[in-house]
Amino acid sequence: MEQRHLGRTGLRVSRIGLGTLTWGRDVDEHDAADMLKAFWEAGGTLVDTADVYGDGEAEYLLGQLIEGLVPRRDLVISTKAGSVPDPDRRFNGSRGHLLAALDASLARLGTDYVDVWHVHAYDPDTPLEETLQALDLAVSTGRARYAGVSNFCGWQLAKAATWQLAAPGTRTRLASTQLEYSLLQRGIEREVLPAALDLGIGLLPSSPLGRGVLTAKYRHSTPSDSRGASEHLALFVEPYLDDTATRIVDAVQTAADGLAVTPLQVALAWVRDRPGVAAPIVGARNAQQLAGALSVEALTLPDEICRALDDVSAPVHRYPDHDWSTL
Repeated sequence: MEQRHLGRTGLRVSRIGLGTLTWGRDVDEHDAADMLKAFWEAGGTLVDTADVYGDGEAEYLLGQLIEGLVPRRDLVISTKAGSVPDPDRRFNGSRGHLLAALDASLARLGTDYVDVWHVHAYDPDTPLEETLQALDLAVSTGRARYAGVSNFCGWQLAKAATWQLAAPGTRTRLASTQLEYSLLQRGIEREVLPAALDLGIGLLPSSPLGRGVLTAKYRHSTPSDSRGASEHLALFVEPYLDDTATRIVDAVQTAADGLAVTPLQVALAWVRDRPGVAAPIVGARNAQQLAGALSVEALTLPDEICRALDDVSAPVHRYPDHDWSTL
């Protein structure tokens, strides 16, 4: 699998990442082992997790598989901290919480360091410089090799990245940002993506298959074994089952038919090769599903297909994102 630099850093990652959102809950240890081995054998390196996935079970399960199945040195492990199961405070970006969460993640993963550590979300109740200092301390103490943020909007990302760049050698530059991005969700193209490109921050798209909808499995009904029928994830899928999504999925299916590939391959290849993208994070239920995503390595979409998909899925970006003089 092709390797790409993560933002403006020396770290290289596989251009498809393996997500673990459902590990330890909907994905058991046997399926997780099969996927991790298949991913590694295909040349994949980037494995993404978080301290809240499965209430910590995802990290623990990944830790159990490291070394016994796949050498730690062959993986680029990314995890996140900052989301908390508290209805009164969804995010905690305080230095104390973040560093304690990182130590707990390392214990579950059974490793001395993570390759990339992300703040899971922006915390409006904590000064941003305090949150970012936790990243600096994590890197300076060797607990994390690189740092990034997740689910920051455009101004939040630009402010954080600029703060870090203001003291080179003292503060660690942001290597990456992780947000949802797909043909069904192109909102980051308004401000986040331009900021990331300008500041040299690599984008790690989550839900690159539109929460599974871009595989076209929901075109006519909701499969009983799908996330759309899952007690945990049905509400997660539902927003992308509207008429707008149907029109985009139909276009993806048409492109797939013309190229003799699957809708999954078309949708994943589109987001993988967008400007600024380092590696889409793919979450699969089993090795068979993962194989479909890994098969996209050999596919590059023709320019005319990309333009057609761009047009059918184009978000409305007006003032001030476009030149005001044309309005």
